[in-house]
Amino acid sequence: MTTRRSFMGGTAATVALAAAPRAAMAAETPLTALFADLLQAQLRRNPEGATNLGLDTGADADLRARLSDQSIAAMATNRAATLAEIKRLEAIDTATLSADEKIDLACVLYTRRSAARVQAFSFGGTAYGPTPYVVSQQSGAYQSVPDFLDTKHKIDGAGDADAYLRRLTAFAGQLDAQTERMRRDAGARVVPPDFILDLTLEQMGKLRVPAADALVVQSLARRAAAKGLAADYGAKAGRIWDTAVLPALDRQIAQAKVMRATATHDAGIWKIPEGAAFYPAALQSTTTTSLSPEEVHRFGLEQATALNARLDTELKKLGYSKGSVGARMAALGREPKYLYPDSDAGRAQAIAYCNERLAAIRGKLPAVFERMPPYAFEVRRVPPQTEAGAAGAFAQPPSLDGSRPGLVYFNLRDINDWPTFALATTTYHEGLPGHQMEGGLALSNTRLPLIRKIGGFSGYGEGWALYAEQLADEIGMYADDPVGRCGYLVAQLFRANRCVVDTGLHHYRWSREKAVQYFVDQQGDPVSDASREIDRYCVNPGQAASYKLGHSTFVAIRDKAKARQGARFDLKAYHAAVLRYGRVPLDVLTQIGDEWIARG
Repeated sequence: MTTRRSFMGGTAATVALAAAPRAAMAAETPLTALFADLLQAQLRRNPEGATNLGLDTGADADLRARLSDQSIAAMATNRAATLAEIKRLEAIDTATLSADEKIDLACVLYTRRSAARVQAFSFGGTAYGPTPYVVSQQSGAYQSVPDFLDTKHKIDGAGDADAYLRRLTAFAGQLDAQTERMRRDAGARVVPPDFILDLTLEQMGKLRVPAADALVVQSLARRAAAKGLAADYGAKAGRIWDTAVLPALDRQIAQAKVMRATATHDAGIWKIPEGAAFYPAALQSTTTTSLSPEEVHRFGLEQATALNARLDTELKKLGYSKGSVGARMAALGREPKYLYPDSDAGRAQAIAYCNERLAAIRGKLPAVFERMPPYAFEVRRVPPQTEAGAAGAFAQPPSLDGSRPGLVYFNLRDINDWPTFALATTTYHEGLPGHQMEGGLALSNTRLPLIRKIGGFSGYGEGWALYAEQLADEIGMYADDPVGRCGYLVAQLFRANRCVVDTGLHHYRWSREKAVQYFVDQQGDPVSDASREIDRYCVNPGQAASYKLGHSTFVAIRDKAKARQGARFDLKAYHAAVLRYGRVPLDVLTQIGDEWIARG
């Protein structure tokens, strides 16, 4: 997955360019000037994003001490800003633009129009995509800010430490602002399912610890000491934690408990007012297609049928010939030789294996790519305090200045969810040649405007990452690992089944239990793993369908090119063509592919 699945980052040169005064920038056009304005406004609204990008410097240095405004009033202001930006983008005379600029304009305009469709609903927030719930096991300041302060806020001097303290105070403000939105949404009968609130309260409880044990307090104290700063930063952070953050967290916990008392067990967003309209908007936003829920459901079933047949063949080669594909995969996943010990040492072994796979495939990629991303990448474990609600695996980008590598996180809460054959293909999806590959190439693409580099489309990003799993097989990563190939195929089947389950939950009114059992039966998932996945779809409607729909677009372009170009087909050239413009909506990607094929 990206933003966590939004791939943001770049090079030091990009930072310098983005931070340069306009007077120093050559050949500014109406389009580049507008993009600069929109980017600046975006950074001002989202100080956390500015820090992630390394752009909280110069005239924007004040952002280093701020967090985004999460109030009801700010949400209304953001909606108005989106509509105003759409008008400015639509006013650009496309006749004056180059072909590349037209694509850039189409992509940025698409992001604003998509945002406007979702912002038209007065409830909810964002996690990996549009969500009807402000706070859940995967969204909310309680869940994101501690990790952000610990891993993204740099401490190089006293000014950084002071800014950290101000952000810690702002954390309390974010909590209260989101609690007020929770209260407003509850009044409109927008309440997460009972099982989602149970997960959320569990994670909030883990965050509610004494100052001496709080991650955000320990992080500042440790890093300030390492820089030789004043010895009282930990104490100052502890006072803010005790007097501001914990009371705000308690108020949010109390509101979540009030909502839990009346919450239903219905899983899909069909149950909330306007839910039937929200789902198509969310589906369009995440997949960047105009397919209806019925069409997505049917597509998933068709893809799953084909993948089941392939997986059946591979499993029979391994001697697994009896029972359904799901039952045989479940049996394979229980084989002790494919499992790591359920201990911290076992989890460390799993992460080490993933990093070895990442290094192994990186050496093969120059044979099929014209360029390689110039960044370092590594695999880490999801912090234990957020494992309960975190996705199974996800990627985070490198920092703009290159000081932080691109990261791939694995949720190892239940180590038995991750046999070796599942770890390998997920490493390729989240790392190389998946998210980190396409994101890294976009970041080092000197032609792309920065506003395009920091944006993202799930259909493209997740579709590419799923294509990357296929490419790993094609370049020999499973040549001596037939069990790993089964892992790859079941991962593909999983994404087809996601289309079925997501639409099942939100359109066909499936229960959580039916959706969990579908994953268990169809692909042999452990109940714990299937449950965590289903819980994610319940709060992020539509996003799960973006993977297979995006993958099918990349494959369709490649198949069409092979048919038209025959012996002239060049895999390197294909990759360069579909990666040239960074992330784009899938209909734009199809246009790019058709034009490249026509030129070839």
